Parts: sequence; structure tokens; C-alpha cells
Amino acid sequence: SMHGGRLGRRRAPGGLEAPTWVRLWPLLTAEWRHHPWRHAAAVLAVALGVALAWSVHLINGSALSEFSAAVRSAQGEPDAVVRVAAGDFDDGWLDRLAVVPGVRQASPVVSFETYALPGASGQAPAAPLSKPQDGQRAAIADPDTRALGRVAVRVVAMDALAAAAIAPGALPQPSPAVRARQPLALLDPNLVFLNPAARDRLGLADGQTLALQAGPHWRHFEVGGSVAAAGPPLVVLDIAAAQAGFGLEGRLSRIDLRLAPGVAAANLAGALPPGLVLVPADEAAQRVSNLSRAYRVNLTVLALVALFVGAFLVYSVVALSVAQRAPSFALLGVLGLTAGERRALVLAECALLGLAGSAAGLALGAGLALAALRGLAGDLGGGYFPGIAPALRWDGLGLVVFGALGVASALVGGWVPARRAQSLQPAQALKGLGGGAATVPPTRAALALLALGAGLALLPPVAGLPLAAYASVAALLVGGVALVPGAVQVLLALPRPEGSVLALLAWQRARHQRHTATAAVAGVVASLALSVALTVMVTSFRQGVTDWLDRVLPADLYARTASSAGASAQAWLPQDVLARVQALPGVRRVEASRLRSVALTPGRPPVTLVARDLADPAAALPLVQAPSVPGGLAGSLRGADGPAGAVEPDDGHADLPEAWVSEAMVTLYGAAPGTVLRLPLDEGVLRLRVRGVWRDYARQFGAVAVDRGVYRRLTGDDRVNDLALWLAPAASMDSVQAALRAVAPEPGMLEFAATQDLRRLSLAIFDRSFAVTYYLQAVAIGIGLVGVAASLSAQVLARRKEFGLLSHLGLTRGQVVGVVAGETLAWLAAGALVGLGLGLAISVVLVHVVNPQSFHWTMELVLPWARLAALCAAVLLAGTATAAFSARRAASRAAVLSVKEDW
Repeated sequence: SMHGGRLGRRRAPGGLEAPTWVRLWPLLTAEWRHHPWRHAAAVLAVALGVALAWSVHLINGSALSEFSAAVRSAQGEPDAVVRVAAGDFDDGWLDRLAVVPGVRQASPVVSFETYALPGASGQAPAAPLSKPQDGQRAAIADPDTRALGRVAVRVVAMDALAAAAIAPGALPQPSPAVRARQPLALLDPNLVFLNPAARDRLGLADGQTLALQAGPHWRHFEVGGSVAAAGPPLVVLDIAAAQAGFGLEGRLSRIDLRLAPGVAAANLAGALPPGLVLVPADEAAQRVSNLSRAYRVNLTVLALVALFVGAFLVYSVVALSVAQRAPSFALLGVLGLTAGERRALVLAECALLGLAGSAAGLALGAGLALAALRGLAGDLGGGYFPGIAPALRWDGLGLVVFGALGVASALVGGWVPARRAQSLQPAQALKGLGGGAATVPPTRAALALLALGAGLALLPPVAGLPLAAYASVAALLVGGVALVPGAVQVLLALPRPEGSVLALLAWQRARHQRHTATAAVAGVVASLALSVALTVMVTSFRQGVTDWLDRVLPADLYARTASSAGASAQAWLPQDVLARVQALPGVRRVEASRLRSVALTPGRPPVTLVARDLADPAAALPLVQAPSVPGGLAGSLRGADGPAGAVEPDDGHADLPEAWVSEAMVTLYGAAPGTVLRLPLDEGVLRLRVRGVWRDYARQFGAVAVDRGVYRRLTGDDRVNDLALWLAPAASMDSVQAALRAVAPEPGMLEFAATQDLRRLSLAIFDRSFAVTYYLQAVAIGIGLVGVAASLSAQVLARRKEFGLLSHLGLTRGQVVGVVAGETLAWLAAGALVGLGLGLAISVVLVHVVNPQSFHWTMELVLPWARLAALCAAVLLAGTATAAFSARRAASRAAVLSVKEDW
């Protein structure tokens, strides 16, 4: 029906006018029924991007929430927590803090990491080395600790009488049998209390014996009950027993406070004695959240790449749909549908595609997150949540945000086809003369975007995240896609082909219709650029890890007492073991190392102090920066009053020992060569002159290497954590390991690994960790090729009369297909060149900007030219074949007959 030259309006209840897409809903559903697989591909592209991003968000959110709950259940809900600036502190502070106005109750706490064994024998099989658990993204896996015998646990020791007033929910619950015989069981130095994770890993029941490692010995306790704390294995005992049994006499880790009514924790900071700092009660959870933030954001951005590439598939599918429905749009235009309503109709279709893709993606993402939480325990390979097995926790706001991202990507992909539907000339379209004229993106705008991307890559991180670098990658991608017509023009400015009419025809049309190149190969450019960038990044990182392993694993066999620097404080060997190891048959040479966890500033993870043989630092360490001015070896050790700052300028007057810092120390603390680093130890503040920088892929948050002889002389600490052994040519590795177990003070205190096993395991885990990048590469290339097919199919429909005229002029069907394939090959060649150059530029940003700003280490850029050439050649061949297949209808009888319409 007609009314005033417009399509009749259907009014919604209440007299409101229904939107255009509602009135034309039968047209939309008919299009989807006729081409279900094409639209299903677009929905799947959106769904994959949403699913990846949503699952990463759910996994990390659930792990963080579980970790926070575990911290709260383990320490209760104090009003405030007091520490020194770094490390442990003297328990004399407890009396000084108790008289601070506003403090009603103070509860001392000792906390440390160690290992536990079930039973009183202390027997445990030797096991391969596991990865460090300091929160770093190490390259070595953590095997099941049940197979090791030893179980890594956190010990929390408290004064039950003081803690009852501050954290009653965190107090252990003695078993009925223990309570019957010992009314003050919480103060019994021979009892320990286990959380569910510790009971499960150790297989212990109440009344059985638990062995905790204290240096080179096992301390034995009776399991007296339980503690309702979630999270990793936790052991709770009396604070006096912990201080006496684990070498912590007079030391505290923190002091929990209950404040007087009306006193705010923020107002207490100024009243604290000098040397103490006030930290949030959930400091541990906040610290882990901050540490894992860069890892979580990088995973999310990587997942959103699928959405970005999926937008190109939506563009291609909708562009083809608009081209096929040009006569329908023209008829609707003649009947009164305005240009704006045509655009709104196409955008509504895109929004519905996005909604369907988002709904499917959210459901798929939830399933992926649930499977990952059960299989990976929320760790995702990052090492930030060891021992956490969280349940899936929903996030309503995140659900809305990621669903909206899927719809937005579909709308972005459909914007250009919607504009084409808007610019359609109904009279011409009804005669089969195609849609509105396409515009050529200006080359100046493309160059400006590329320049903007280069400039953004030079900006520093924002709040510790490479946000400017992400914006740089986006600007480079958009600018590169916009540059395709200009690249086609430059490529086709070469001398035109002679001797072949078909080649000349393809060359001329590719040159004069270059504005259509962006539509045809935009997806290929984006997908190829991302594939090249990911290939270069992964290759560079893998080569860097390979070279690094060759440098840091020179020995034949490695033995160590602890898998983390934190646990090394309670898991070590005495110095006299070193001489016995050197005398073992088959041992040609042995080097010992001492590892210590050192907290420099509140809110940041501890750094690792590595004391090892550094007679020749250039040979012992993978240096990335040349040594600075020589330093002395006399050294100085100051009183343990806490550092005023982690790094201070070097005045050049003091004769200080040399230190070699990892790259993270320079980024996080400014410990560049020539500065003085202050390390607060129990023995005092060790001042070290930084001589050089070395690469360390095992400790993301900083490591300091110092000569072990200098360290022993300054601190008096002659303990050993790691042993590197060079074996005689005919020595049996199994025999040497058996001999090493025999010389250990007690059984079950050493873990072993051969160099080749460590190297193979590290690289295998690296490849598994980056398997998702290969998946993204395949998806991106596939989407790009589907986009080529859809775009060329749309162009074929618009060029029916042109191909019909060529057929009347005598060209065979194969020759017409060859013309289309030839011009597409020219466009693809330009697109491949742009995509390759763009991918190399993005890889530079990923390798030299995103990686150092996120994880604080660097790597050399490695270009695998053979793989890149094969990638480009595969894209050219697949794209040309796709074009030829899509152009088969160009020489059909319908194309020939279409010429009659103008005769």
C-alpha cells in the first residue's frame, strides 16, 4: 500500500511507529534462509572473538576472586595491617605499636613458605625440577607435587589469644580428641592445623604426623585440626613454635590491628612509629591482581584480535548481501524507502548478526572458562595463581560489555555496506548498473594513521600497561588497510604487459578500478599483517628463550632445594655439603648458588637475590648491557633500619661490591648501571653498585646477581640452594643422583633435572603456551580469504553487463575467469606487500614495546624469512584460486543475456 509516496507505516501498540527493520522483517529472514551458511560464518566469527575474550575475563576474574577469598579466610578481616617498608622486622615493634593512640588490639603474624611431608620418616623420592612459583612466567612446568612427595605449603603462625579479637573466623578448629586432652590446643607448639587443600595434597588425617622443612632438617608436628581457609595448601601453628623452630626468633612478617571505635585506618598512618607502613588489609590480593594485570590484559587484547578480524568477515558477507539485493533495495526505494532507511535496515541486520554472535560467544566462552578452570585451575600458564582451583564466578557488567563488543564489531563491519545501500541509485540499480560509486581512501589519511601508529609506539606505558602500544597497532592496521589502493597504484605504475590482450585487460582494470581493491583485499591485509606479526613475535621469543637456556644451563645436571626463592629461606643445604658433593665419583666440577627473596617496596613482589660464582660475569650471565665503571669488592653493610629507597645515585666515594641486575630491575626500580642498589636483608642493608644488566626470562619481577664469595663475606650466610654439576665423561647420571641423595642431610630435600630435560620441557611448554597464536593465525587467514570470495562475488554481480559484453566480443568463459583472477592477483600482490610490511612494523611494536612494557624483558627481533615468504605465497595462491572460483559465474549465460537489457 502507498500513502503520500511512502511505504505504508505499521504502528506499534500505543501509536508509536515501528522501526524500518521491524516492518521489513520478512525481507531479512528471507535473505538469511536463502544464504544460511554465509551468515552463519559471520555469526561464528563474532562468536569466536567474544568467546575468547569472555572466557579470559571469567577465568582471571574467578581466580582473583578465589585468591582474595583465600586471603581473607586465612587472615580474617583486620582493620589495618602494618609492615616495615620491606621484608620481616623485629618483634620489638609490637610493644611500640600497642601504645599508638587508636590501636585497641595488635596481633603478630609470621608467614613463610616451605615444604611438607606426610609421616615422621621424612622420606620422599627425588623428582625433576619444577618451575619457580614467584608469580613469574617461567618456561619450566610445575609437575604434580604428589609425585614429588614434598608439597609446597605456606605456613601462617599467629598468637591465638591476640588473633581471637581480630580474626576469629581465621582461627584453627582443634579436633574433638585434641580439644579433650588439650584445652589450649591453639597454643600447643607441637600441633599444626591444615586447610582442605593441605589435607588433600598430603593425605593426612587428625592425629597423624606432618613434617615441615626447616633448613636442612624436618620438623615434625601432629595434625591437631583444621582451618577453614580456601586456596593453596596452608599450615597454621603457634607463633612461638614457628619462631623457635624455623630460625625466626624475634622476627615478624606483619601486625594485624583492631582499631578503637571511630578511628579510621587512613588517619592512623601519621601516628605510626618511623619505619612502619600501613598497607591495605587485602594487600596480598591487590598485589597479585597488579602482578597479573599485564598478563590478563595481553590475553584479552589477543582474544579481541579475533573480533577485529571478524569485523572484516561481517563486512564481506554484508557487502555481498547488499550487492545481491541491489534490485530489491532499488524497488523499495522506488516504492518510498528513503536512503537513510536503507542504511538503517542494513545496520539492523548487522546488529542482529552481532547479537546472535554475542549470545553464542558468551555461552561458548562460559563453557571454555569452566573447562579451563577445571583443567588449568585458573592459572592459564601465567603462574600467578598457583594452587588456586576456583569455581566459575559470573560478572554481570562484563557480560554486558563483551556482548556489546560483539554487536559493535558487527556494526563496524557493516557500516561501509550500509553506506553503499544508502547511496544506491534506484533507477540505475533496477537496470543492473550497480550501486553508488565507491570512494578511494585518501593516501594522505593512510600515511597519517601510519605516522600516528609510529608515534604512539614511542610513548611510555600507562599505569604499567602498554595501552599506547595497543593503540599503535590499531592505527597501523587501519592505516595499512587504507593504503592498499595507493599500493596498487604504485605496483601498477610499472610498465604494462605486452603481447597478451588478457593480461593487458586485467592490468588496466586493476589499475583503474583500484578503489575496489580495499574492499577485496582489506581482510587479507589485516589477517596477513597479524599473522606476520605473531609469527615474528613467537619466533623471536622462542629463539630468545632457546639462546637464553643455552647460556643459563651450561652444566650437565642440576639439583636444588626449592622451586621458588620464597621457599629457599626454609629449604637449603649447609656449606659442608658442597665439599662432599665435589668429592663424589663422577663429579668433575660443581658450582653452588644461594637464592633469597628480598622485598624492596610495599605492594610489589619480592626480587630474587642470586649469589653465585661471578668471576667472569660475561661468561656466567646473558648480559644485554655492557658493564659500567669498575666497582670495588670491599662492600658495606648498614643496620637493618629499612631502606629509604631501593635505588640511590652513586656518589663514587664508597668502595662497594658489584651487582648485576635483570632487565626488570631497571624498568621497575631504575637500577641502571652506575646506580647503587639497597637490599634489606635480615643481616642488614646490603649496598651494591650496579655494574651491568642481564636477561632473565624466569623472574619477571627482578633478580640481582652478586658473587657468592662476596655475599658470604658480607652477610656470613653460607647456605646453598642450587647445585650445578659437570660430570665426568663416563659418569652415570643415575649413580650421581643416588650419591647426591645420600650426602643430603635428610632424605627428600633435593630435586634433580638433566640439562637436556630442562631444555626440552621448557620449549615444549613454550610451544603449548603459544599454541593459541597459531590458531589465531589460521582463523585470521581463513577469514581474510572468505572475505576475498565474498567481495569478489559482490563485484561479479555488479559487473554482469561488463562480462556479458566481453563474452559477446568472443572471450571464452575461461578467459573471463582469467581476467578476474589476473586483476585479483595484482590486488593481492599489493595487499601482500602491504600486509608483509605492516606485519613487520607491528612485530617491532610487539617485540620491542609491548613485551618489555608488559613483562619487563627484551628479546632480539628474529625474521623467519622462509616462513614469511611461504605465508605470503600461500595467501597469493589461495586468494587467486578463490577469485577464480568466485568468478566462474561471470561468463554464465545469465551474464550474456544481461546485455540485452540495454539493447
